[in-house]
Amino acid sequence: MAELVASSCRLRVAAGLVLASALGSCSIIPDTGSMDVDRFRAQTAPVYYDPATGEMIQVRPVVAGPNAVQPIPQVRDIYENTLYNQTFGLPVSNPVHGSMYGQLADDDFTVPSIPYNQIDSRLLRQEVDYPSAERPGTIVVDTKARYLYLVQPKGKAMRYGVGIGREGFAWSGRGVIQWKQKWPRWTPPAEMVSRDPAIKPFAAENGGMNPGPNNPLGARALYIYQNGKDTLYRVHGTPDWQSIGKETSSGCVRLLNQDVIDLYNRVPARAEIVVL
Repeated sequence: MAELVASSCRLRVAAGLVLASALGSCSIIPDTGSMDVDRFRAQTAPVYYDPATGEMIQVRPVVAGPNAVQPIPQVRDIYENTLYNQTFGLPVSNPVHGSMYGQLADDDFTVPSIPYNQIDSRLLRQEVDYPSAERPGTIVVDTKARYLYLVQPKGKAMRYGVGIGREGFAWSGRGVIQWKQKWPRWTPPAEMVSRDPAIKPFAAENGGMNPGPNNPLGARALYIYQNGKDTLYRVHGTPDWQSIGKETSSGCVRLLNQDVIDLYNRVPARAEIVVL
C-alpha cells in the first residue's frame, strides 16, 4: 500500500513538472508587436468606397486623448424624404427609380430609359413635405432651386427636377395651363429663329418639327397663358436628360420625359402655375 501511495505521489510531481515546463515555454515567444495599440489601429482602419471617384479610401485613425469626448453617431436625412439615409459612402440605388425611369412605350413612340444614377438624386421625382398657401393642383416652379412642385393636399407636393431658361430668357409670374398636348409639334418662335438660323427649317412657315423622341418639346407640353394670351413659354419634356438642373433653355421649363408624362397625367384642366 505504501508503495502505491509513493508511486501516486511521484506521478503527481512528474505531471506538475511537465505543466510548469509548458507554461515556462510561453515566456520565450517573442513579442511581434501585434498587440501594439497604434499598430493595431493602423492595420484595422476602415476603407470606404468613394462613389464620386470610384476609388477606395482608407481613413487615417485619429488618436484621442484619455479625456476626449467621443461624438454620438448621427443618422442624417440627405434626400428630404424617408427613402434614404446616409450609407457610409456607398452609392444609393433605389429599384423604384428603375421603374420610374425605365424605357416606356407611349402611343406610337418609345421613350428611352434615363440613366437616373447619373442625375443628382434630389432632382428625381418624389413626394415631399411642402406647406403652401397655394391650393392643390397648382404648379409652383422654383427656378432658383431647379424644382417644380405640384401642390397636393395635406401639406404635400410632388417634386420634379427641372431645367430652366438662361439668364435673360426666363419668364416669371402667375399664369394658367390653358391646354396640354401629347407629343407636341415644335414650332420655334421667330425671335429664336433669328438668333439661330440653323433651326429655320422648323420655323412656323415650314410646319415645325414633327413629334417624336428627338423633338425638343419631348413627350408632353403644357402651354402657359397669362390674361388670356399665350406667353410662348411651356412646361415640357426633353430628350436631353443632362440639361435637368441647369440653365440651358430659351425660357421654358423642361422635365425628363418620364416626369413630364407623370405631371401631365396629374395636372387638372386650367391649373394655375406660379413661376418664381
